[in-house]
Amino acid sequence: MKTVNFTLLFVLLVTCVFAQSGKVLDNLSLPSKLLKSERKFAIYLPPDYGTSERSYPVLYLLHGSGDDHTGWVQFGEVLNITDKAIRDGLATPMIIVMPDADTGRRGYFNDVKGDWPYEDFFFQELMPFVEKKYRIKTDKRYRAVAGLSMGGGGSFMYALHHPELFSSACPLSASTGPITLEDARKI
Repeated sequence: MKTVNFTLLFVLLVTCVFAQSGKVLDNLSLPSKLLKSERKFAIYLPPDYGTSERSYPVLYLLHGSGDDHTGWVQFGEVLNITDKAIRDGLATPMIIVMPDADTGRRGYFNDVKGDWPYEDFFFQELMPFVEKKYRIKTDKRYRAVAGLSMGGGGSFMYALHHPELFSSACPLSASTGPITLEDARKI
């Protein structure tokens, strides 16, 4: 009887350990003095975040045009895909920050008129906020940026504008904006 109980307890323990899931918080916000508004973001925390004291690498994951900070959560299945990659040993446990760049004004860049400094917000307010609030490794080698479409353009330009901050960038189908000055004037 003791062997059966021990075996059952062992199987339950192993199942619990391997069934751990990360956590996504998708309705977070921070006040922005630069943008004069509350700015939303979502965050993925790895399965062992609540039980460990360690710090984690960070990926800033930027959404595409017409989406918001929940796009990677709802449609990109960031929780399932990241949990599986970590469980399978294909990715290291990490924190993923997904900011909202589509509330009122769209885009990851500072407006040329000077009245919407989103890029300044990202580097001066968002990054310091999340890197202070969560256990994030702040060395360049532990920080990456990626994005799709509009977010791909953002990740491409952020890596170019701040090579001292990112070890890796992954612009996916990057929208880079107008090609010529004439195209820019039309917009």
